[in-house]
Amino acid sequence: MENYHKPLKATTRGTGAKRHKFADKKLAHFGQPPTNARMGKEGTKAEVRLTKSTRGGNIKPKLKVSTFINLLMGSVMKKVRMRNVVETPDNRHNARQNILTKGAIVDTEAGKAKVTNRVGQDGVVNGILVK
Repeated sequence: MENYHKPLKATTRGTGAKRHKFADKKLAHFGQPPTNARMGKEGTKAEVRLTKSTRGGNIKPKLKVSTFINLLMGSVMKKVRMRNVVETPDNRHNARQNILTKGAIVDTEAGKAKVTNRVGQDGVVNGILVK
């Protein structure tokens, strides 16, 4: 349970009356901390997944570590080993730490690939070949 919402900026109304919260915080409305799915190292487990129970009894797979990417090459899907995260669109430090995010450019055995899915929420890494 990271943070719910930021506090109100104005504690009083324009008339000077105090502002009160209109509802209590509910556990179902809390978010989760970021998963930060990482690229695995040589000699370690290929993939590490966690399962998170959600509202309604559903289960979300969360990917923590992966060394392979499901790469779409033409009309064929192949499982290819990743070497390194080259760049990430959201944060340059994620590439340095080998954190996989959507839109990240990854160096693979088949060439450079772009991650096309939300890795921490889908439980797998999918991508397309970049030319």
